[in-house]
Amino acid sequence: MTDPHSISIAVLSENEDDVALINGTLRDGGHAAHCHWINRPDKFDQTLSAEHVELVIVNCDRYTDGVRQVIKQKDRFNPEVPVIALRKEADESTIQEAMRNGACDLVSIGLRKRLQSVVTRELRALRAERALNSTIASATEYKRQIRDYMNNSTSAIALAQEGIVIEANEAWLSLFKLGGIDEIKGLPLMDNFDGESHAALKGALNAAIDGKWAKDEKLKVKSHADIGHGDKLELEFQRIDFDSVPTVQVRIAPPDESKQEPTALVHDALQRDPTTLFFHRAQFIERIVKRLQRKPKSGLHVLAYVKLDNFDAVQKKVGIIESEEVLAQFAEEMRKRMHPRDVGGRFEGTSMMVLMERGNARDGQVWGKQLTRHIEKTTFDVGNKSTQITCTVGVCAVSDVFSNLEELVAATVEAYKLGKEAGGNTCFLNESAHEDTKQQEFDKIWVKHLKSALMEDRFRLAQLPIAGLRRDSVEMFDLLVRMIDEQGNSVLPSEFLPAAERNNMMKNIDRWMIKAAMDFCDKGNADRVFVRLSRQSIVDRGTIGWMVREFEKRNFDCSRLVAQVPERDAAKHIKQTRDIVKKLRKIGVAFALEHYGIDQERFQILDILKPDYIKIDGELMHTLMTDSSMQESVQRIVTAAQKRGIKTVAERVENANAMAVLFQLGLDYMQGHYVHEPEVVLQDKDDSVKRRTLEELAAANAG
Repeated sequence: MTDPHSISIAVLSENEDDVALINGTLRDGGHAAHCHWINRPDKFDQTLSAEHVELVIVNCDRYTDGVRQVIKQKDRFNPEVPVIALRKEADESTIQEAMRNGACDLVSIGLRKRLQSVVTRELRALRAERALNSTIASATEYKRQIRDYMNNSTSAIALAQEGIVIEANEAWLSLFKLGGIDEIKGLPLMDNFDGESHAALKGALNAAIDGKWAKDEKLKVKSHADIGHGDKLELEFQRIDFDSVPTVQVRIAPPDESKQEPTALVHDALQRDPTTLFFHRAQFIERIVKRLQRKPKSGLHVLAYVKLDNFDAVQKKVGIIESEEVLAQFAEEMRKRMHPRDVGGRFEGTSMMVLMERGNARDGQVWGKQLTRHIEKTTFDVGNKSTQITCTVGVCAVSDVFSNLEELVAATVEAYKLGKEAGGNTCFLNESAHEDTKQQEFDKIWVKHLKSALMEDRFRLAQLPIAGLRRDSVEMFDLLVRMIDEQGNSVLPSEFLPAAERNNMMKNIDRWMIKAAMDFCDKGNADRVFVRLSRQSIVDRGTIGWMVREFEKRNFDCSRLVAQVPERDAAKHIKQTRDIVKKLRKIGVAFALEHYGIDQERFQILDILKPDYIKIDGELMHTLMTDSSMQESVQRIVTAAQKRGIKTVAERVENANAMAVLFQLGLDYMQGHYVHEPEVVLQDKDDSVKRRTLEELAAANAG
């Protein structure tokens, strides 16, 4: 999923155009970016103090010492905020220099996709760090509450992990005549009790860890003979988490039980927020993790994020202390509308979360809408004052699309933010999880078909001629893939390739294509063929080794093969692509960047990867004949390619007029339906080659 959260970005640059470029680039990448322009370093402090900045971008072309200066300034306010450097031109040395100065990365201004990728990476890292720190803070606070309770309790209390004592209060030390915690810490709990009690104690500890020890159940035991309490000790056991480790709290009631706090009160004091009576964040998370491990009895799990809209106004009206009573009343209204099996937690501030079981996601949304309507109509009385409040609810159904709880919570908060942006006092459903679940079911069918097609060799090559515009006599083809279904019908790549990409099957299809391309060339069908390598093959370390072995096995002339990679994938995985290109060139395989668009006019990627061919994105062909600015952009690409000795290919050329314009602009080759429609290559039993044009392929994406 693309990160939906808004980003507040400080941009240090003399040129306001940089701000517009960054803002547009990030919004195109799915980020709700809000850029704050800083045209002088001395204004930087002001922005950092006034805005909740999550990211800093510095134009190092204009501020050569900008990275060090910015980092020094922003560390006074928020050291964790990442800094990204920008330059007109970037190479390994400038990237390394920027990172030595403290930047997370350096990005060439023209590489929009890479900027999107770097921002997404750094934003996720920042928010993951904040989430971790928040979890650590919650865990620390939880430990403090436990220790405070133990120290203030008249009961003898010890904490044991796997039967070993890790903590004990003064009452425990006094009861067992111990001089200090060091005398017992790290020793078996059993050492405090008579040997006859050890088996029962062990069973009780195991039952508590498994959640099978009843709250009110007590175990009567004898203490160690040296202590002399005889049969008087009654032990209670309760599972808690201490340092994120399952722990058993062992409590021994004093002789006068009336002076002792009830177990239920102890439980609440440790695990519930005193204002809302919902679970503390850490305990809430612990419970929903366990709940999500079990299948719901009916329907599905739905998570709701609930937050008050106007609590600042409430605090001003009734006072800060009294506003806590309003929050308590609000929580009570929520509980009235929750099912007994629903789990509620106070997440932070006025934010609550509820895990519920409902028939479907829409039922969860109905619950949220009913809550908002009820709260809107309710008057909350505090002393001699009254006030009204509203709330906004975000709802998300739990599905396999979420790899962890963090993603589920983020999706639920995203739904809340959409409701807030719509004006609040409403409930929004994040439908992406539902849609993704349907997508998963759809993919399961495709994966089955793809595996079957690979096993039964039901893939076919489709050849698309690449025609020369400069009297080039080299016969070249772009090789495409088609799948034949169980009924013998041809399936277009637009139908099955997305599912293959989502389910990590492209590598297998790529390898089938390479083998088929070698067969095609060996039969004398072309001087040179273009074969795609998917993103999965680029990042797979075994790709090159496999290709070399196949070429050697067949004694294949590698100069007849051109490996092509979409510019988008190459930019995203620049290092892996560069490594593959270097190794391919060593064995004679040429390299092409395809779908090269006008966003790449700064040409850094050409200098890094040094392709033999670039294939200009077919999307540009729609307006090329009538748009002079588009022609100028394509002309700049062609000129830059010629300076570097790179051949150019136009994708998806549909008519003679387009061909004429391309010729004038200086392109070397073209492909598309004007040249020829894709033809499926078939092999009969005597291994001779036949070709036929399939009518249903006429609408295929040729480029």
